[in-house]
Amino acid sequence: MDTFGDKGAPDRTRPDHEVIVVGAGFGGIGTGIALQRKGIHDFIIVDKWDRVGGTWHANTYPGVAVDIPSFIYSFSYEQRGDWSRVFAPGSELRDYAESMVDKYGLRAKLRLSTTVVAAEFDDRHSLWRLRTDGGRELTARHIVLAIGGLERPKMPDIQGLNDFGGTLLHTAMWDHDVALRGKRVAVIGTGATALQLIPAIVEETGHLTVFQRTPIWVFPKNDAEVGALGRQILGRKRIRSALRVAGNLGTELAMSGMVVGPPWLTESGRRLAEGPIRRWMRRQVDDPVLRDKLTPRYGLGCKRPSMSNDYLKTFNRSDVSLVTDSIERITERGVITADGTEHEIDVLICATGFKLWDRGAIPPFPVRGRHGLDLERFWDERRYQSYQGVSVPGFPNAFTVTGPYGFVLGSYIWMIEATAAHLSRAIAEAKRRGATEIEIRQDVHDEYFERCLKRQEKNFLFTPVCAGSNTYYIDNKGDSPFRPSTHGEMYWQNRHFDLDVYRYSTGAPHPAAVAVRSEEVS
Repeated sequence: MDTFGDKGAPDRTRPDHEVIVVGAGFGGIGTGIALQRKGIHDFIIVDKWDRVGGTWHANTYPGVAVDIPSFIYSFSYEQRGDWSRVFAPGSELRDYAESMVDKYGLRAKLRLSTTVVAAEFDDRHSLWRLRTDGGRELTARHIVLAIGGLERPKMPDIQGLNDFGGTLLHTAMWDHDVALRGKRVAVIGTGATALQLIPAIVEETGHLTVFQRTPIWVFPKNDAEVGALGRQILGRKRIRSALRVAGNLGTELAMSGMVVGPPWLTESGRRLAEGPIRRWMRRQVDDPVLRDKLTPRYGLGCKRPSMSNDYLKTFNRSDVSLVTDSIERITERGVITADGTEHEIDVLICATGFKLWDRGAIPPFPVRGRHGLDLERFWDERRYQSYQGVSVPGFPNAFTVTGPYGFVLGSYIWMIEATAAHLSRAIAEAKRRGATEIEIRQDVHDEYFERCLKRQEKNFLFTPVCAGSNTYYIDNKGDSPFRPSTHGEMYWQNRHFDLDVYRYSTGAPHPAAVAVRSEEVS
C-alpha cells in the first residue's frame, strides 16, 4: 500500500492543526462557525477552488438559481432580507457565502486553490495526514469532509462522446466564452438543471434540441422580484422568521413527510397532489403529442421535482425540438438516435448531473482509516452507511457533513447545521476529556443503520409507483441513503445525542477496529 511515509514525508508527531475541514462551500463554512462556537479555533478550511461557495461557485450556467425560497435556503442564525428575488440567482448565494466568511472571521482560515488528493490516518500518532496536489502534507488531529454531493460532474456514458467535433459542455463546467447565438444547440438531460438552463438560452440559440430520457414533474414557480417594499418586510426579523417557519413546515410535509409518513397517508397525499399538478403541466404545452411525452408516468416524489414557469412552454416554439428516442452514439457532426436519425449540432450541452453514488465519487480521493481501511472500498463492499451522516467505525477523528443517512430531503442547509453541530460537539468533548482519538462505537452505528433500513421498508421509492423514474434517490446497492426522518428529529438528535456513543482514547486501537480491518483484508 502506498503510504505518505513511502513518499518521504517528515515523521511529525504533533499535528499542524486541531481540525482540517475539506471544502469551503456552505458545509465547510457552517462547520467552521460551529467549531468556533464550541471554542475550537485551531482549524483551517481547504478547497480546490479559488473562491468559497462550493456548488454556487462551480455552477455558473445560464439560469442557475436556488430552487428553495431564499429565506429558507440560508443559515438560521444568518437570515437575510435583501435577496433580489424569492428564488435567488446562484451569484447571490455565492456572495452570501463570502459574507459569511467575512462576518465570522473565517478568511484567515482559508487555504484556497489547494486540492486534497489523499487522506490517511496515522495510527501511531493518532492524527490525519493529508496530501495535496502540490505535494505538500497537512496534518490534523481531526478532519471534516465537507464535500457536497454535487462535487464531480457526470458525463453521459455514450459511445463517441469524445469524437464530437463541435463544442462540448457540462453545466457544472460552463465556459462563458462559448457563444450560443444562432448555433444549433443540443441539451442532454431534463432534470432540475436543464429546467433552469433551457429557458435561459432558448432566445439565443438558432435551434435547440432537447434529448429526454425521463420527464420531470414541474411545479409552477411562485418567484418574484423582491423590491424595496419586500426588502423592508423581510428586513423585519419577526416577519422573516414567521415566513421561514411556514416554509419549513411546508417542506417538511411535502418532502420528508412523503418518506416517513404512514403509507396510507403518503399515498393519498401523493395522489391528491398529482392531479392538479399534472393538469397545470398539460395546460402549458399546446401540442398533444409533446404534452404526452413531457408528462411523467412515475409517481410524484420518486425523484426531485423542480419549479419553472417557462420550461414546458419552451416546447411550444418552432425552433425547439424534443427527442425521446434513446441516443445510440455521438458522431463528429451530432447525435444519432435509435431510429437512425442524425441530429446535426454545433454545441452539445450535458445537463447530466453529478457522480453521486458512483464508485470513486464519494469520497473523491482515497481516505484510509485505522490500519489502512479504505472508505470507498468499505462503502462499496458493505453499502453506504454512517452514524447520523457524520461518523463511520474504523475512521477515528474523521467526520463528514453530508455522509450517508444524514440528509433529510429538503434544504441542504438544515443538514449542514445539524451535522456541523454534531461533529463540533463530539470534537469538543474529545478535547475536554484529553482524548487523542474519538470513534463512533460499532454497536451504536449498527443500531442506527438497522433503524434506517427498517424505516426504508415502507418507503414508496421501492414500490411500482417509482418504476421508470431513474431516480438518484436510490444508490447502486438498491438503498436510499437519505435519512428517513423528519427535520425536527434530525435537528434534535444531532444536538442532543449521548456523548458516550463515541469511544474516547489516547491512541490504543480498540479490538473491534482491528477486527474490522482483518475482515476487510480477507
